[in-house]
Amino acid sequence: MRRMLEYMADRIEAVLRRYGIPGQVISGTVAARVIRFKVILKDGADGNRVLGLVNELAAALNTPGVRVARQGVAAVVEVPRPGPVVVHLLPLLRTLQCVPPVTATLGLADDGAPLLIRLPSPVVAHILVAGAAGSGKTVLLRTMILSLALRHPRQEELALVLAGQALTDLSGLPHLVRPVITDDREAAEVLHSLVRLTTRRAGGAEAALPVVTFFDELTSPLGAGGPAAERDLRWLLQSGRVAGVHLIATTRYLDHPSVRRLIGAFPVRIVGRVTGLEQARVASGWPGTGAERLSSPGDFIAVAEGQLTRFQAAYVTPGEATQVVAALRQGGQPRLGTGTEISTRGGFDLIAR
Repeated sequence: MRRMLEYMADRIEAVLRRYGIPGQVISGTVAARVIRFKVILKDGADGNRVLGLVNELAAALNTPGVRVARQGVAAVVEVPRPGPVVVHLLPLLRTLQCVPPVTATLGLADDGAPLLIRLPSPVVAHILVAGAAGSGKTVLLRTMILSLALRHPRQEELALVLAGQALTDLSGLPHLVRPVITDDREAAEVLHSLVRLTTRRAGGAEAALPVVTFFDELTSPLGAGGPAAERDLRWLLQSGRVAGVHLIATTRYLDHPSVRRLIGAFPVRIVGRVTGLEQARVASGWPGTGAERLSSPGDFIAVAEGQLTRFQAAYVTPGEATQVVAALRQGGQPRLGTGTEISTRGGFDLIAR
């Protein structure tokens, strides 16, 4: 990878020399969809001249197109990567330091930085992940579960409730307060038990150990529990955060009546590929997000506080998940990997500081 970056930097500088523009590439950042080069212009060179070399740079780099933008006295050249890149969670976690408590890792933002989300924040609390079948919703759910478990290896720090057939291979996590739920009626009953827990905590009856509940398809408990389940869910979305109770759910049924009524109560929406403009608007709560143009699985837009952040979700292979669960079960800390194709700038982007 380093040799490729050096070669591309040399090609960019060669184009600048050919057109008499003094400049030097000082950095290259590999993000999920682009490689971003920062070019410092020297001797008062006019950055607008670089903007006019888009076609020449694309030809030199043998790519269909590049994007060039001004950044003060520098220019930024973005070169698209040839295809979607797999962002592996475990090596990504290895790059992170000073992560706040109860903060889940999502993946890699378009600026090349890891993207995290802090659940206790008043503007987060609960998350809905929406998208069509095959958009990567369940993969993202598993990423968030395992990133939370790895950051809080002791069950005294975090409690998890998981509902969904695709999550059963995580049943060995020591943080689980009950076996992974695969029955829809039982999932609806969990909603009511969380309401009771929230009520007890509001009265100071027990310590507020963070409880994060994951539903892999929100319409399952809503369909099984009927109006009572919808009332319970609305209560939790309104009152759960102050009691340390957080909900993260997926759905692909954006036309479901209960989802339509409740979607606005989720402070954060994460939207994957959807089927059209109307679905994109419903899922995100905003027009013009471009969610209908998302392509590859794992390509998402996070919507929080009116801000849009596009990112590539991190991925955990089934084998890695098995190793993580086994290590945590035995009270150890799994090895987080030795490297990644993604270069980060040393920090991270945090939704809701």
